[in-house]
Amino acid sequence: MDLYEVEGALVCTRRINGLKHVSLRVLRDGRGKRLVATDPVGARSGNQVFTVSGSAARYAQGDFSVLTDLTIGGIIDDRDKESSVSAAKPDGAPATPSKKCLKL
Repeated sequence: MDLYEVEGALVCTRRINGLKHVSLRVLRDGRGKRLVATDPVGARSGNQVFTVSGSAARYAQGDFSVLTDLTIGGIIDDRDKESSVSAAKPDGAPATPSKKCLKL
């Protein structure tokens, strides 16, 4: 699971059948990288969210037939900002897990 900020909705009037009519959101990580995720929880612009990726994303979407590999798993209400939750350190080395937990 990773943390992102929602930039906004992604509107697609034409899409493959495997995406059905699910809501899509543009997400941004701490480095500015953008990704697109399905959104079964109704996240809004500016919300901090956590995501579920890989084959688990299809289960998190609630419909295994939806073709996705990134799904918003929840909207974050509060978190311990001192905890290390990034996927990697700025130098590209893996992050050392923090002993503090996220407050959700």
